[in-house]
Amino acid sequence: MQTEIIWVPPTVALLGGYLLGSIPFGLLLTRFAGAGDLRQVGSGNIGATNVLRTGRRGLAAATLLLDLIKGSVAVLLAEWLAPGLGVLAAAGAFVGHCYPIWLRFRGGKGVATLMGVVLALHWPAGLVYAAVWLALLALVRISSVAGIAAAVSAPVAAAFMNRFDLVLLLLALALIVLWKHGENIERLLAGTEPRIGSKHK
Repeated sequence: MQTEIIWVPPTVALLGGYLLGSIPFGLLLTRFAGAGDLRQVGSGNIGATNVLRTGRRGLAAATLLLDLIKGSVAVLLAEWLAPGLGVLAAAGAFVGHCYPIWLRFRGGKGVATLMGVVLALHWPAGLVYAAVWLALLALVRISSVAGIAAAVSAPVAAAFMNRFDLVLLLLALALIVLWKHGENIERLLAGTEPRIGSKHK
């Protein structure tokens, strides 16, 4: 029995990934749970770290998990429909999270979604990403430090594992993470970046 091959245009994989990645789970969960508009809390970011500032740890954990899952699902779905287009869906999902059209392109910083993307593209590099992220969260308890370091580890791990086909993509996404953390980097240099659990000024 011959397997039918489904042809999916690259633009569909890119746009589909973007639409999936642009779902603002943090904003939706806090609103449905009666925690208010997340954009008016703490840093105004829609990611899990800012959800934690509402005092709802369960919502923060759910946001992190869903943001991660949407990145993985976008890649895996694209690869299932059309092998080879996972990288386009990955880029779309990440950009969708960081710059969602529904929120006037003001989205999250992409750390959790990038982890989901890396796990789906090459799970060993994804495990390195997770290890760096969790280790630094435990050691320094500064979300931005852990997130930036984890993002940078992705292209490095891919290169060491001879996945040079992923290095440029992961490097580009890591640079976007750095760009999105511009204010955090300024606070780190000034010594005023808050630790997890402290109140954001």
